[in-house]
Amino acid sequence: MGRDLSALFDPVSVAVVGASDDPAKYGHAIAVQALRADGRRPVHLVNRRAGTVLGRTAAPSLSALGEPVDLAVVSVPAAGFEDAVDEALRCGARAIVAITAGFAETGAAGRARQHAVAERVRAAGAVMVGPNCLGIADNTTDLFLASDSFTPGGVALLSQSGNLALELQLRFRPHGLGFSRFVSLGNQADVTLVDLLADCARHEGTRAIAVYAEDFGDGRAFAEAATEAGKPVVLLTAGRGDASARSAQSHTGALTTSADVVSAACRDAGVELVATPRELTVVLAASEGARRAAGRRVAVLTDGGGHGVIAADSVETAGLTVPALAEPTRRHLREALWEQSAVANPVDLAGMGEQDPGSYATTVAALLAAEDTDAVLMTGYFGGYAAAGGGLGGGGTALADGEREAARLIAAQHRATAKPLVVQSMYPESPSCRTLAAAGIPVFAATEDAARALLATAPATARTGVTPLPAPAAPIRRTGYLETRRALEAAGLTFPAAREIHDETQLLAAAGEFTGPYVLKALHLLHKSDAGGVALNLADPAELLTAFREMHARLGAPSYSVEAMADLTDGIELIVGVNRDPRFGPVAMVGLGGILAEALRDVAFSLAPVPADRAESLLRGLRTAALLDGVRGRPAVDVAAAAAAVETITTFAAEHPEIAEIEVNPLLVRPRGVLALDSRAVLA
Repeated sequence: MGRDLSALFDPVSVAVVGASDDPAKYGHAIAVQALRADGRRPVHLVNRRAGTVLGRTAAPSLSALGEPVDLAVVSVPAAGFEDAVDEALRCGARAIVAITAGFAETGAAGRARQHAVAERVRAAGAVMVGPNCLGIADNTTDLFLASDSFTPGGVALLSQSGNLALELQLRFRPHGLGFSRFVSLGNQADVTLVDLLADCARHEGTRAIAVYAEDFGDGRAFAEAATEAGKPVVLLTAGRGDASARSAQSHTGALTTSADVVSAACRDAGVELVATPRELTVVLAASEGARRAAGRRVAVLTDGGGHGVIAADSVETAGLTVPALAEPTRRHLREALWEQSAVANPVDLAGMGEQDPGSYATTVAALLAAEDTDAVLMTGYFGGYAAAGGGLGGGGTALADGEREAARLIAAQHRATAKPLVVQSMYPESPSCRTLAAAGIPVFAATEDAARALLATAPATARTGVTPLPAPAAPIRRTGYLETRRALEAAGLTFPAAREIHDETQLLAAAGEFTGPYVLKALHLLHKSDAGGVALNLADPAELLTAFREMHARLGAPSYSVEAMADLTDGIELIVGVNRDPRFGPVAMVGLGGILAEALRDVAFSLAPVPADRAESLLRGLRTAALLDGVRGRPAVDVAAAAAAVETITTFAAEHPEIAEIEVNPLLVRPRGVLALDSRAVLA
């Protein structure tokens, strides 16, 4: 069930420690907001100088109140923070909102102070948000403990930025969105993003959860909580373009970035990942009605060719389709519209809207009812007729009245169907468009926003969830080439026959144990191929010996591996690796492999371990996936065996937290079965 945060969001009483009459102090803003709900619960103001604050008698300390306090907001200088928290705990506080800054964000000493305070809070059975936060608010319980007020609604915002919350408040307003809760995360010394996400998922007044996070803390726990939320979770995060903290001593490390990791975690958990506050607003507006399209086919309705073409391009860029409408739908539209109208898709009224605004409603109704459409995008001038000074009859009584009536009809049609309808208008604030918005139809000024909204309503990629980490296995102490090979073989992965040798006598003895052709590898080199430490397709012991003498003279490696050469004729070379991310734990990568892995960059990511069914989906999603099924006379390869190998490798990596990076490259997938041809691992 997660932590009990009831005292944080619905306390019996509240005290603002550091309340002030000085508008320049944060304690002033918090006190002003807190007093808005004075009738809901007792609100106490505490200022060490006593006297009055905001016209009310202020206590010099919490102890001086003479009664318990359920939630204490602490907004005092850093030097007095610990004493204020300790006093709050002595006075029975079950929750603390720590506004005070100057802790982990300042360095090691501040981090130590912060940790000590959090330990005392937890030992007392209390919870603490912050420190270094901007407060909290819960519109469903009339709890106002942030510097600004927030319009009530169904979105819980968990944010590491206060200004971002203010921007979202402005962006939400045209879409009728508001906040159930706002929490400034601060340093997350005690209550974490994961705790809050889980609590908001249980909160009846919250319909969707928006998150702005720069530091996930435990990213895997975040993904697990989002998987279980049962509500839309939309994430805006910063710094995704930087490479994650890793040793990057393998192709896997070199190819894996923070953006890949976050994207993979969001996809696995069913989180909508967005790049800007504007996109976050668009997705939430589309999610508000909880509508999902049955497919990805979009019908575009326009009143001008340019808007229609641009909308169609935007929809397809978003990953949806704008297919030609079936003949029954076209016939219906031809009967309803005039001769100039185009009915293929986009459907273009071609000026009919100026003669009969009701044609918008007629066409929307036909497209929503059509069996060959999953969603509808109406784009262009609609809204302009009823907008004062809207041109082309804008302000004209007959057209304006007709458009407003069309808006009412469209709203009714929308309520009668489960299909998503999204509108882009040149006049989004017009009375007609406000009628649509009031009916739950998302209305946008930008075509690309309308397309993104439709994507948010499209059938979601099957949410796989986050596979639990297995119990750790006995640690591996050495990760040389042969040690890693043996460990993976013990886990169930198949390699060609191999023998370690140190001199010519051992080399010839190894050659006698299996038939050629042979492979010779210089060991103890991180990237053997790059260093010229791999010789392939050596036909017989004589060629093997010649290659050994040349390689040893050049590299002087302490040992070598003699291996059976695999038949590469009908196989596809893949790469499978796992990189341990500091926030999300083991992250798997699969893709086209071999020596060109980094050049081709045809890879996909998922949190590890990766079950075989999920692995097959990742492989099928590669740009070059067609190669797996055979092209230009080549046979199809054993994708099921490849997926099983991915499960083996990623499970092994997840069982060994001491391994920072591991990869098998290439993993040769043949028409029947797979064979691992090379591997490497790097200890943390």
